Amino acid sequence: MPANNGSAGGNRLVIVESPAKAKTIAGYLGRGYIVESSIGHIRDLPEKADDIPEKYKGEAWARLGVNVDHEFEPLYVVNPDKKAQVNKLKQLLKDADELYLATDEDREGEAIAWHLREVLKPKVPVHRMVFHEITPQAIRDAVANPRDLNLRLVDAQETRRILDRLYGYEVSPVLWKKVKPRLSAGRVQSVATRLVVERERERMAFTAAHYWDLSALFDSGKPEETPRDFTATLTGVDGKRVAQGRDFGSDGRLKNANVLHLSEQAAGELAGRLRGASFAVRSVERKPYTRKPYAPFRTTTLQQEASRKLGFSAKYTMQVAQRLYENGFITYMRTDSITLSETAVAAARSQAIKLYGSAYVPDKPRSYASKVKNAQEAHEAIRPSGEEFRTPGETGLSGDMFRLYELIWQRTVASQMKDAVGESVTVKVDGGGAEFTASGRTITFYGFLKAYVESSDDPSTDRDDSEKRLPNLAEGDPLDLSRLDVSSHSTKPPARYTEASLVKELEDREIGRPSTYASIIGTILDRGYVFKKGTALVPSFLAFAVVNLLEQHFGNLVDYDFTAEMEKVLDDIANDRAERVPELQRFYFGQEGDEGLKEMVTDLGEIDAKEISSFPIRGSDIVIRVGRYGPYLDREGVRVNIPEDMTPDELTSDKAEELFSRPTGDRELGKDPVSGNMIVAKDGRFGPYVTEILPSEQEDEAPKKRTKKADAPKPRTSSLFKSMSLDTVTLDDALKLLSIPRVVGQLDGEEVTAQNGKFGPYIKKGTDSRSIGSEEELFTITIEQAKELFAQPKQRGRRTAAAAPLRELGEDPNSKKPVVVKEGRFGPYVTDGETNASLRKGDTVEDITIERAAELLAERRERAPAPKKKAPAKKATTTTRKKPAAKS
Repeated sequence: MPANNGSAGGNRLVIVESPAKAKTIAGYLGRGYIVESSIGHIRDLPEKADDIPEKYKGEAWARLGVNVDHEFEPLYVVNPDKKAQVNKLKQLLKDADELYLATDEDREGEAIAWHLREVLKPKVPVHRMVFHEITPQAIRDAVANPRDLNLRLVDAQETRRILDRLYGYEVSPVLWKKVKPRLSAGRVQSVATRLVVERERERMAFTAAHYWDLSALFDSGKPEETPRDFTATLTGVDGKRVAQGRDFGSDGRLKNANVLHLSEQAAGELAGRLRGASFAVRSVERKPYTRKPYAPFRTTTLQQEASRKLGFSAKYTMQVAQRLYENGFITYMRTDSITLSETAVAAARSQAIKLYGSAYVPDKPRSYASKVKNAQEAHEAIRPSGEEFRTPGETGLSGDMFRLYELIWQRTVASQMKDAVGESVTVKVDGGGAEFTASGRTITFYGFLKAYVESSDDPSTDRDDSEKRLPNLAEGDPLDLSRLDVSSHSTKPPARYTEASLVKELEDREIGRPSTYASIIGTILDRGYVFKKGTALVPSFLAFAVVNLLEQHFGNLVDYDFTAEMEKVLDDIANDRAERVPELQRFYFGQEGDEGLKEMVTDLGEIDAKEISSFPIRGSDIVIRVGRYGPYLDREGVRVNIPEDMTPDELTSDKAEELFSRPTGDRELGKDPVSGNMIVAKDGRFGPYVTEILPSEQEDEAPKKRTKKADAPKPRTSSLFKSMSLDTVTLDDALKLLSIPRVVGQLDGEEVTAQNGKFGPYIKKGTDSRSIGSEEELFTITIEQAKELFAQPKQRGRRTAAAAPLRELGEDPNSKKPVVVKEGRFGPYVTDGETNASLRKGDTVEDITIERAAELLAERRERAPAPKKKAPAKKATTTTRKKPAAKS
């Protein structure tokens, strides 16, 4: 039901995107306002052939939903599931004197408002109502100061939508034909996938370098000092710098020949020489340390910190932030801006003084300027809403909404506090021809670090509030060597992207819009191009094949600079510096020698599907191939499946040889003495099983009548019991398995059979069934035992005692309940006792952390099914967009 606050002074209809937003705003408006939701977009380009109106189905461009031959005019259809809501809005509009379109103040929100105006065709005054926070004052100000629709923003959003449609609908079919059916390509998702694949390629090509160094514990001989001793690392020998990890390239070789590469033997000999040497401080260098506060959150930095600190995915972060915004707790969460309004600055300073004292707040307010190029429409940074900030405890929030609000609140308050100051110290120690170096840092005034400390993607990086104290030393001070250790090190391949670091990489390269990063990462995970191993994003072998094809035959479309340039074009359209039709013409048809998309997808004959999906393993004659049923290894026609959980960089030549050396599973066990058919044991996609090989049809020179597939005889097949293995299963075992389902006998005139199903072994009589204790009982259960079971009431679930958890992980930060890992029917899962979430590809029982488990549980709660609504099927209504005659 819409929120109706009476009719004094006329009726004003206010339309927003979501019911939650409508409910909050309705509480702030006075009498005479009706607030209703559009429930998101009400129309879009057609998704299915059935959505295309009959009069357009014969057009060559109809499948695209864009008339590429007539100024790229889009064909819009009202979504069938939104037809009832549109009718409801039309009815409400009949009784309204004014219409306020109060969708979000960005390109997408502007486009939704434009679509509403075009579909509803209001005959009353239309106002565009904009705000970046949902508070009583902000809503009153928005009503009092409306503006017109910004058609330049609409143009930019529509151009983006058409670009994405042309890319997806023209390139995806190429993937279907050359790689695998039902794959998808996307203007930004394919580039994001390429980034993840390129990082994995770097890891696969990486060769580790091994080097040694020395670590010394020195005693200052000053008992009054705290600490008295300190640790220093070897940095030079006889005037030559000792090689560290940064001195080696990805090929494992030194990049600079003028450094000393210590071997294990050389490091040991040097340690023996130095243990009798005298040491003294050569130099002490002191520098003031200053750390300025972090800027308030924008969309990408919020996603990164929520990932690092709270374990949230980018998608889940935005879902929680959306709820906080719609319920009036924070400002709009899709923003490039890091600026704060004067009101917000005053609120942050006031809160900092109240919590930490005036000594922690600078005399002048701090201001921040965005470093993001082409920052989209101006909003504020993401901050607590209102003229006075509520502390987290004052909000009444709980769970993940509380945790994310607290993060935003802490960051905003800290942004208006003083710098952290202190001193950094570097001490160099000489002795026996060797040089050791120690670095320390002390913080004398914590400033903003009292309120907030940013996390890092690199766990080895020191936090900004960490200290490392050294004794108060002076040049020439003698030192005693307390201990000298020889340490070995190996260089590491570049770290895989996490969601946080991939968001940062996309933003640094200016690829896509920050507001879309969460959905992009969600898409490449859902499509199977990427999976998670812990928090790391790992590309699948399928992603390698897709990226390989796109790089070789659609290079421009996955070029980082080209994709970033397209974002600048969209910005230019929004800012009235470019027109959409010429830009779409250039992209689709090409211009001045540049090949357009249409030409790229026209001739596919030169694309060798097998070559695209083949990847030789370095130092081996084995080739990785990506087939329609998954990846496998191929050596001169001999194939071996690649384990589903194996990451590309783990598949070395040695690992490939190991996979080939394992039993293939296609093992002949012998002939069935009754049928004479050969019985074989195999390893299939769903586990090991046994089957029979049916005799081939007798050769006949006469033409044969084609047999329908349904009429063809089917071989008997049965999965191995959990207690069996491919290596040890015998012909007798197989014949027993193939006898299932087994007829146990007759009961009440009905046949009783023993069967094995996906939920375990059971007996069946007509439509009634009962579980039995073990798989072995399938062969031994008698009709008398079956009768006893059927006489008992049917129980839900298995009758066995609950198994002990595989691991205990700790407390879920959202539900505050203990989280454990359990083994389920479909594999391991995590649970807090209320919500269950299966482990994903890349997650293992041994390695999963409480942070990852909390993320899985949070996503599962978010996907909890909503109550189903019954609505009659409606035909889609259509319209094509007419170019506006004037610009706003």
